[in-house]
Parts: sequence; structure tokens; C-alpha cells
Amino acid sequence: MKRVIAIPLAGGKLSAHFGHSEAFAFISSDDKVIKSLITLDPPEHVPGSFPRWVAEHGATEVIAGGMGPQAVSLFNSFGINVFVGAPPLDPLEIAQLFLDGKLPLQANYCDHDGHHHDAGHHHDHHHQHSQNHSNGHDHRHAD
Repeated sequence: MKRVIAIPLAGGKLSAHFGHSEAFAFISSDDKVIKSLITLDPPEHVPGSFPRWVAEHGATEVIAGGMGPQAVSLFNSFGINVFVGAPPLDPLEIAQLFLDGKLPLQANYCDHDGHHHDAGHHHDHHHQHSQNHSNGHDHRHAD
């Protein structure tokens, strides 16, 4: 399954404050293999600008340290799954841990339209629509 994981960066590592990101890493993967990483400078931050811009760059997932509910909702409206609570690590390390189902996360907010869920991630997922999956699952975007 192909994915594009977007990770907001500050100082070359995951940014603790999503809206203050200096750059975004876009990591393409096929199954659990990372194929490429590009780093892009985001547009000026105004409410709603980052989700649209990230979607325009083909992201299927966003992994962040923290994010407000409006941004989560906007990402979901573009069909992008949001995972928050990730540690401030190198983006390639974050992506590989995520693909391997080993990234510690506090919560996720998934757009369920067009996504399939299978066993995968070992962490708890807390969905914005009150579903709580204690076994975790992998997110697959319907192609």
C-alpha cells in the first residue's frame, strides 16, 4: 500500500507546535518500505492553510506532536488521517516506526470514508467520533 506521510518540522525534527512548523517532510512509502523524502517550506500560516497545502502535496497521513481540533477536522475533510502525540524525532525514524506499528502516539483522528482498517499499530486510537479501538489498526487509503 502506498502512503505519503507528512511530518511538520522544527530544527529538523518533529515540531511540537504544528502551527509553528518551519518545514514539512513528505515521506513516500510502499508497504513498509520508505521510498523517498522531500522537505518543503510551508505557506504562510493562516488558519486552514497548512491542511490544504499538505493535501495538495498528496499526503495520506499527518503525524504531529499536537494539533488543534479545527486543523484535525480540516485534514479529515481532505481524507487525511491525523496522528498526534508523536515524539520529537527525526522524520525518517518517525515514519519507519509508524510503518512498523511501533510509534508511540496519544491519539488519532481518522477519516473513515474510503479507508480500510486492519491490525497493525500497537498503540490505542481515539477517534473523534467516539470509537475507541484498543487493539489499534493500520490505515489504508482506497486507491
